[in-house]
Amino acid sequence: MLKEYMTIKEIVGPLVLVEDVEDVKYEELVEIELPNGDVRQGKVLQVETGKALVQLFEGSRGVDVFTTRVRFLGRGIELGVSTDMLGRIFDGLGRPIDDGPRILPEKRLDINGNPLNPYARAYPSEFIQTGISAIDGLNTLVRGQKLPIFSGAGLPHNRLAAQIARQSKVRGTQEPFAVVFAAMGITFEEANYFMNEFRKTGAIDRAVLFLNLADDPAIERIATPRMALTTAEYLAFEKGMHVLAILTDMTNYCEALREISAARKEIPGRRGYPGYLYTDLSTIYERAGRIKDKKGSITQIPVLTMPDDDKTHPIPDLTGYITEGQIIVSRTLHRKGIRPPIDVLPSLSRLKDKGIGKGKTREDHADIFNQLFAAYARGKEAQELAVILGEAALSEVDQMFFRFADQFETRFIGQGEYEDRTIEQTLDLGWELLGVFPTVELKRIRQAWLDKYLPRFAKKHSPEALT
Repeated sequence: MLKEYMTIKEIVGPLVLVEDVEDVKYEELVEIELPNGDVRQGKVLQVETGKALVQLFEGSRGVDVFTTRVRFLGRGIELGVSTDMLGRIFDGLGRPIDDGPRILPEKRLDINGNPLNPYARAYPSEFIQTGISAIDGLNTLVRGQKLPIFSGAGLPHNRLAAQIARQSKVRGTQEPFAVVFAAMGITFEEANYFMNEFRKTGAIDRAVLFLNLADDPAIERIATPRMALTTAEYLAFEKGMHVLAILTDMTNYCEALREISAARKEIPGRRGYPGYLYTDLSTIYERAGRIKDKKGSITQIPVLTMPDDDKTHPIPDLTGYITEGQIIVSRTLHRKGIRPPIDVLPSLSRLKDKGIGKGKTREDHADIFNQLFAAYARGKEAQELAVILGEAALSEVDQMFFRFADQFETRFIGQGEYEDRTIEQTLDLGWELLGVFPTVELKRIRQAWLDKYLPRFAKKHSPEALT
């Protein structure tokens, strides 16, 4: 029998202070029964001697200090998991919102989970094909990796995330692949976009969606990524599936964390975010990876919008410390009409070398990546120089790199929203773009690959070849 309390001392926004409590634990689930019989849920945010601070999920309107009953349930927030969750859409607390039947859980799991034991981790080493050349060719995603997308307000990061979710696959294996997609603090229009995209392309059949709307409570927004990752862990480590977890938008998650921290009157850290922001983010990001002797894996792509496009803002700054690289979405490329506007120069996948090469992608992948990156960087330098001196002042070779940069952005980075390129198509396109250069300029490709691949793509060596 659960013990009931009618000792609410204070109500501030969604926070309720309950006195004279016993044996209450941090993050314990709470039921609050209103005078009219309605029951709301919350969780314990803070425990002191004889006192518990409770955060309500549905807000505190209608809660009466004298007649409201409080029950502590003795457990944390749990999610009922089952393979029947595939193809379903849930709200931020794991309740179905797609008019489908209730999930009959195979088991119930605490959403806080446990971090992977470093000793039990297997090193990420297998290529995941997203079908997007700027990622597959230059910033390769590896199974078990954490690779965030850094974007800005108004940029098409949601479309990029949806394209990755639709197209991603692990090549060379028949083992099942699933996508767990969690959206936090999104508008109703964005939620409709995600639901329609997954349904009309059939990707919903292998996906589990968790959608938290902008007008949902902040405490629900904090639970949403943990709901998604609990599902991902179940599918990966108990059902042996390769799981891609996409979390968007982590900035909204951090804003909810700051809101709750302010309500608790905690001492703020950088830009008002709580001092434990790094620790909190790590409890989410570190739930990705592979485990030795288990088939399944969790690969994580968090998406965050950088306030004022500032990479030094606490959210992208701390995310960069925890994860293994970043994909940068560029406002400059977006203005040029390049879709997806991925800026490959500041982007980085720290584990790309582990997932490319013979038997994984293709033997020439590493050399092609290095040469494309170097040629594009030199082309951008030539374009900056032309702004000062004029294009006519450039040497013939610099003019070739100048035009190559434009072609690279238009043809290699730019691709259709529903264009799914294989890694072979991506690498062949790289050879085709590099084929305009004299061999002497292709210093980063070993001779064996030049002899094998270049004859198919070589063009006349002149600046006009790129126009």
